Amino acid sequence: MHIKWNEKIEHLSDVIKKEKIHSCLISKDDALLFQYFKNGKSEKKQHKINSCTKSITSSLIGIAHDQGVIPSLSTPIVEFFPSLKNDPDHRKQLITIDHLLTMSAGFDWPEMGEWGGWPEMIHSSNWVKYALDRPLISTPGETMNYNSGCSHLLSAILQKTTNKSAREFADQHLFSQLKFSDYIWHEDPQGINIGGFGLHLTVQDMHKFGELYLQKGRWGNKQLISEEWIAFSTEPEYTRYYHFGHYGRHWWISETSNSELFYFAMGMGGQYICVAPSKGIIITVTSDTYGDTLKPLQIIRSILH
Repeated sequence: MHIKWNEKIEHLSDVIKKEKIHSCLISKDDALLFQYFKNGKSEKKQHKINSCTKSITSSLIGIAHDQGVIPSLSTPIVEFFPSLKNDPDHRKQLITIDHLLTMSAGFDWPEMGEWGGWPEMIHSSNWVKYALDRPLISTPGETMNYNSGCSHLLSAILQKTTNKSAREFADQHLFSQLKFSDYIWHEDPQGINIGGFGLHLTVQDMHKFGELYLQKGRWGNKQLISEEWIAFSTEPEYTRYYHFGHYGRHWWISETSNSELFYFAMGMGGQYICVAPSKGIIITVTSDTYGDTLKPLQIIRSILH
């Protein structure tokens, strides 16, 4: 096994240098096996992690749920957004917190289609209203459709239930515990932290987040996120985009050639936090592969093969 890993890592350096990868960290069983930085700047840079933000938003919902601050995940979101009572499509009143987490709310949201990966809501003056006003093309719970608006609504719900912004809540219950270095979390025009893609983190802090999940929510002698939430949020629920894998609750789930499950946060342009529990491996990648977000995933799959 040791020789096999050495061979993989030696080969990996050659592969990475040919790609637009800024940094890569690989650890196994708490030991850092491999690190690559394109240059000194990449090592210390706050990387724009894009949709990897979604998995962190999911973790904050999990912490709030563990604390009982966020009620049952089957709670209809009309409780937080009463304007939905006036929507002509009464099915919107059926949308629950869990539908947002699994992106199965049913909104017409062609983010992976004609919008080309970017949600049109960024051009609106009120992102929450934009997301809620989108028409439904399916009944809530029927099918998954990739939707950064769902993630942003979760951030808004977190703010409503905790009376803290997602950043403040994360500072208190997650980022300070993991000793994150400085970071940026952008806000919408109403001051709500962008739940779907607003974070900039160092690759080391991204990797710590992966370690927390590998350790089933435990960090040192503290249980930051319940073991139940870690398992629940990384279970496959929907399959819609076969080239990525299954979708859980703001995590993607795939499998190795040996049918061992691994899960990952994925951001446009090749940002990844990948956790392979059965192998004890975490792989974190930051990239500028905007023409091919999947390229680093292919490399990750080859490592886990």
